[in-house]
Amino acid sequence: MMSAPKTAPHGAAITLSGCAKTFGADVTRLPIEKRNVGMVFQSYALFPNMSVIENVAYGLRVRGMARTERLRRAAGVLEMMRIEALAERRIDQLSGGQRQRVALARALAVRPRAILLDEPLTALDAALREHLRAEIDALLRSLAITAIYVTHDQTEALALGDRIVVMRQGAIAQIGTPREVYFQPADAFVAGFVGVTNRLEGRIRNGHFETAAGRVPHGGGDRAQALIAFRPESARLCGAGEAPLRFTVAQVHFLGARQRVVLTAGESRVIAETGPQIPVAVGDEVGLMLDPSSLVPV
Repeated sequence: MMSAPKTAPHGAAITLSGCAKTFGADVTRLPIEKRNVGMVFQSYALFPNMSVIENVAYGLRVRGMARTERLRRAAGVLEMMRIEALAERRIDQLSGGQRQRVALARALAVRPRAILLDEPLTALDAALREHLRAEIDALLRSLAITAIYVTHDQTEALALGDRIVVMRQGAIAQIGTPREVYFQPADAFVAGFVGVTNRLEGRIRNGHFETAAGRVPHGGGDRAQALIAFRPESARLCGAGEAPLRFTVAQVHFLGARQRVVLTAGESRVIAETGPQIPVAVGDEVGLMLDPSSLVPV
């Protein structure tokens, strides 16, 4: 959905509050203030010549609301966002996190039926991004507002989305719940784009997937060439003689609560994520256990 498309669409079906409306190219002629869709920009798009409360009230001003009423409503939204103390500040007096809260408050002040957020957290540091992500999620769910959240951050998409649309070159590659997209990717592109994914080349024969590292049960039909994907957390390390797949440890990366282990076997390279208490070192020969249900053909 576009709140103010620059290119005339060929057609669109938009449902707001259970009311379906179908528009052709003339959708661009519908005034922005009548679409009742809020917008939060990546670059904030706040007016530097206005105070915080005037920025929040701007959409109401465009809609013709009286000054007293729009400032009253804007003040209520600022209080809901817990930034009422910033009401009279200039935009250049705000931090990045405060500016993003003001931008969200402005979008919510018009009481939209839906809200479009265009990579709203990209400009923030990692710690603040995680904090605001949880804050935005809780706020939008409490208000029961439909949100379309555009992001290139897969963690953000998985954490916030009820349904995820993965786009590739302007076309939809997959639509599904976060779990479906993560554990059942539609193809190799989705598997590689959403999170870290291992891919093993081999063949399927007699109910087994055979690769340079060994063979594991697989329910697919025989194929001379096959590619399967699995997530690093689906792999379990064990002794070299305790599993059908055998690898050599090439790298070990300590990440605090977990460690990432890079494994090789011939031309095959996979990643396993384990707890930091599991002792592995570069050069170790290890076995790799895989649950057949975690293997996804791509």
